[in-house]
Amino acid sequence: HKDAFHAEKDAILEVGLATARWVTVDDTGARHAGRDETTSHIGDDRFARFATRASKSRANFLDLLRAGHPEYVLNATAVAYMVEHAVPETVITALLADERRTFADETRWGAHLEALGLGAGHRRLLAEAALVGTIVARGLLTETVIVSDDAGQFDVLTHALRWVHAERHLRRVVCATAEQQRLVDLQRQLVWWFYRDLKLYKGDPDPARRAALRQRFDRIFGRVTGFAELDEAVARLRANKAELLLVLDRPEIPPHTNGSENDLRSVVTERKISGGTRSAAGKRARDTFLSLLKTCAKLGLSFWDYLGARLKIPEADAVPWLPDLIRQRAAA
Repeated sequence: HKDAFHAEKDAILEVGLATARWVTVDDTGARHAGRDETTSHIGDDRFARFATRASKSRANFLDLLRAGHPEYVLNATAVAYMVEHAVPETVITALLADERRTFADETRWGAHLEALGLGAGHRRLLAEAALVGTIVARGLLTETVIVSDDAGQFDVLTHALRWVHAERHLRRVVCATAEQQRLVDLQRQLVWWFYRDLKLYKGDPDPARRAALRQRFDRIFGRVTGFAELDEAVARLRANKAELLLVLDRPEIPPHTNGSENDLRSVVTERKISGGTRSAAGKRARDTFLSLLKTCAKLGLSFWDYLGARLKIPEADAVPWLPDLIRQRAAA
């Protein structure tokens, strides 16, 4: 008899994604029915959503982002995704030759691809494109930045990278000499100084400082030391310039994923104490009530008061529908 709680959790995600300026995302391992699965987190400073699934693929992440809507949509955004990911023009043409643009569920979408004779090799990218189309068609994440570590499944739509993960690449460089260690330490210090000034910029953004920070990024990540492993790590970070510096154009976004990491600690603690879930109902209930608990905390509500209101405990104070509070917080 938890359907009302599940419905409120699902509505929290849809409203959150429709109104968020940014979300942070992350995941952690989970055990379910004796198998390894993954618990993903999506949230900002108003809401949190947990979902545990067997897959941690990009298609799974995009499925979470469409907030429970089952359809697959082919629109301009979906086509742009296919072009960006080098889907052959003949395949795109075959898809667009058919007048249908919306497919009610995965079964109908799969049957459509089968009828067109499209092989399994293209289906993953086509499914991802149609999921992106659904997200945009539903008005979700239209101006939202997704902030993540460098995990490939999160690199969709407007994406930014967290800086702590960038510095981690430098920490992993193995040094054989004192001079190599000095070069790595210096590069790490330059990164942390830059990160400190990025945070200062967020508090007082202006065009001159933005231009100066872009030039400084080029100097820091354009250094060539002769230490091959370090230079390769720096080059990888330089290639992510657009995602690392998105905060200059969108100073409201966090340069880290601390919110997701903090929220996921509850999942890790529960996993250590209780092990894994056994039934599908148990897994769903765990994800639902953790989502509601964390969302209440972010909205400044007592979770016990929330439960009292929803369970109609006598004399319990009324607690508004959480999605309404999330929407109001966005408008404030």
